[in-house]
Amino acid sequence: MPGEGEVVRYRSVWPLTLLALKSTAYALAFTRTPGFQTPSEFLENPSQSSRLTAPFRKHVRPKKQHEIRRLGELVKKLSDLTGCTQVVDIGSGQGHLSRFMSLGLGLTVKSIEGDRRLVERAQRLDRELLQALEKEEKRNPQVTRAGPRHSPHHVVRWVEPTALCKELLLPLEPLPPRGARLLLTGLHACGDLSVALLRHFSCPEVVALASVGCCYMKLSEPGGYPLSQWVAGLRGSELPYRLREGACHALEDYAERLQRAGPGLRTHCYRAALETVIRGARPELRRPGVQGIPRVHELKIEEYVQRGLRRVGLDPQLPLNLAALRAHQAQENRVVAFFSLALLLAPLVETLILLDRLLCLQEQGFHAELLPIFSPELSPRNLVLVATKSPLGEAFSLLETEDS
Repeated sequence: MPGEGEVVRYRSVWPLTLLALKSTAYALAFTRTPGFQTPSEFLENPSQSSRLTAPFRKHVRPKKQHEIRRLGELVKKLSDLTGCTQVVDIGSGQGHLSRFMSLGLGLTVKSIEGDRRLVERAQRLDRELLQALEKEEKRNPQVTRAGPRHSPHHVVRWVEPTALCKELLLPLEPLPPRGARLLLTGLHACGDLSVALLRHFSCPEVVALASVGCCYMKLSEPGGYPLSQWVAGLRGSELPYRLREGACHALEDYAERLQRAGPGLRTHCYRAALETVIRGARPELRRPGVQGIPRVHELKIEEYVQRGLRRVGLDPQLPLNLAALRAHQAQENRVVAFFSLALLLAPLVETLILLDRLLCLQEQGFHAELLPIFSPELSPRNLVLVATKSPLGEAFSLLETEDS
């Protein structure tokens, strides 16, 4: 393993089969590079987007600042193009996207979230932002706004992937003569929740969709994948949990860690060692969720395992075979090589999942595109599935462009 910060140089040519695999994987995957090329919004300050005003940045991490701005602006354009009367943000969490769309872009927004605690926090943040905007207006009376401000309308509701949610489709305001025209959106709607958005898109009230998915390993099989007849008809189209989980990793971040080398690469080796200990103690405990353990590179492997055991509800004082753990740690280079190969294939798996969703909509006669709208270094799940019931033609390509 090269030293930390050392530039990796290879003395021999890669095997032709590996080079062919790399080229094929890149050629078949959807492009993750956005079509816009503008100076970074974080050049002046790495924690504050220069393209959001201070009130909209408060309580929002840089990654989320980038995401809500980019997706919010796309939704605004799509809403104008389709004559949408209301946006429905599904799986809205703390409401950052809903808040930006309603109080920042002037859209009428219904925000649906199943966790009551998140909804209550979202409502507190709404009130806090309104107060901040009012203070800003008093300081700058020459700045006039287009109309009255309306916070998002929050609804506590779980959206089932297999059943239609009537609450989702109800209008917030009196219906215009031509009826409700809803736009559904979800920012990293987890697992089957993204599938629920697609199912609701077939309702007559819904005219547009902008969905960014994530957590592919939580998809139901069957039910969440495959959705299209075309993919369902492919031989060998099954995607086991391991492949779907691999498609959720941050490719660009890991590539940067590989270039830096050093102890930051040992995370997956430690996690694999922890898995062997868990399976030895509780064989029936498969794929336990282990919350991130900070500063892994500073821990001894036995310290990491003890913290990991505590996180999955097992006794951290469980007797450990230190010789076996040291033997696992000695395999770090091989774990890095294995994980790198898995990440090489990860964009292909994500492409198949998103292509399946795209084809599912097109098979029903809808118009759909996949657009890379986030910088992949900031937000690895950066492809948004955009769909309409009327053709937009060249306007689709305008949706991903940056606003001036």
